[in-house]
Amino acid sequence: MTRGIAAGFAMFCVMAMGAIGHAGQAKPPAANAAAKALKNPVPANAASVEAGKAVFAKYCRSCHGAEGKGDGAGAPKDVHPANLTDAKWDHGSTDGEIFTTIKTGVGPKFDMDSWDGRIKDPDIWNLVNYIRTLGPKTAAKAPAKK
Repeated sequence: MTRGIAAGFAMFCVMAMGAIGHAGQAKPPAANAAAKALKNPVPANAASVEAGKAVFAKYCRSCHGAEGKGDGAGAPKDVHPANLTDAKWDHGSTDGEIFTTIKTGVGPKFDMDSWDGRIKDPDIWNLVNYIRTLGPKTAAKAPAKK
């Protein structure tokens, strides 16, 4: 009887560890598609960008650095925060993907923590608008040839 309980408990532990490991894996394509389709409800105006800058200074600067280059002194050892000023977007480039990355964090190790419940959604959207000002500026379109 005791051997059966021990075997059952061992099986439970193995299954639980598998579920925990699976939870930290990359998001399924449906989740990525949903994030990509998410539209920013906050206009990217000066007030929003200024509000986002304040959120960045409070919550993001320690890891991403004052200019968003990923060089903040507060990043955990052996963690390399994203450079928000370059053209490479590791976790998606739409407003919805950026919002979702901030809200849910970056797995599988969650070096970037989830900010869900700590930063309100409107403030995350303001932060998205501010982050957009850090990245490379798109070149003005050349006039069409006639």
